[in-house]
Amino acid sequence: MTAILTTLLLSAIFCGLYKQLAQARQFLDVPNERSSHLHPTPRGGGVALLLAFTAGLLLSAVLYGAWDESFVALSIAALVLMVLGVFDDLQGLSVRLRLVLYSVICLLLAAFLLHGVETESTPQVWALVLLSALALLWTLNLYNFMDGIDGLAALQAVLACSGAALLSWVTGHGGHYALFCLLLAAAHCGFLVWNYPPARLFMGDAGSVPTGFLLAALALIGAQHGLLNPVCWLILLAVFITDATWTLMWRMVSGQSLTQPHRSHAYQRLSRYWGSHLRVDILLLAISTFWLLPLASAVQLWPDLSLFLVIFAYLPLLYGMAKIARLA
Repeated sequence: MTAILTTLLLSAIFCGLYKQLAQARQFLDVPNERSSHLHPTPRGGGVALLLAFTAGLLLSAVLYGAWDESFVALSIAALVLMVLGVFDDLQGLSVRLRLVLYSVICLLLAAFLLHGVETESTPQVWALVLLSALALLWTLNLYNFMDGIDGLAALQAVLACSGAALLSWVTGHGGHYALFCLLLAAAHCGFLVWNYPPARLFMGDAGSVPTGFLLAALALIGAQHGLLNPVCWLILLAVFITDATWTLMWRMVSGQSLTQPHRSHAYQRLSRYWGSHLRVDILLLAISTFWLLPLASAVQLWPDLSLFLVIFAYLPLLYGMAKIARLA
């Protein structure tokens, strides 16, 4: 508990200090016709968030013992992504360069995490590594896509990580895995102090990309070590997965550019329709707490029903996407 509370406090403090620095150096996200905010707002708060998270990891190692090499590798990869995000936030990296760099990092981590997996042949191992790398790559990108209104991305991280920690702890497989999840949730809680609507600080690519990467990698580690059924993560992140995937597929089918900024995500449409970011955040909180978490819990209890439970979780969300797509 000490490390978790310290991480939350450090995150709030670091984000506040970073906000002052960003304002002084004019590291601002200036609104345009595709923005969901109205006033220039400091960006890049993900740096402070992840530094607080790293401090929490170091404190935990001192208090509770050294981290497993999987968590160490994951943390280092996330910090590398944070640095790339800083460059992207400040100077703007090309889409192609970002894709190449992100792909290499995802492939390297997947290969490291799965190097000891037992399969019948080497091709099967590499097929598993490739699929895992693609999952990591997609999740970090979709999280970046979904970081478009105040509080949403940080709140999703808090909800998903807290839910995963709870489920792994209840089944007796918590330990460092649950602690890692809770430290990540705490870091995002501290950031929410400044990102709560109306936001005074944005996380930027320096925060959204590593966060999406960390969540996907936690699902991979949980599956590899039998700590948490990966289907639980698939359900806990269902709102983000559904919105990002639905929007991407719709833009592909309609012939729109996939690299151009837009405001066609369901959460963006809802925020305009309601005139409120907070109401969208509350909707995410309600769906996650009263629908997705119980279904993820059911997966742990009845793993044989995993496919049915995933379909059951996603069908209402897909219906909601279809309804929201009609909004301006």
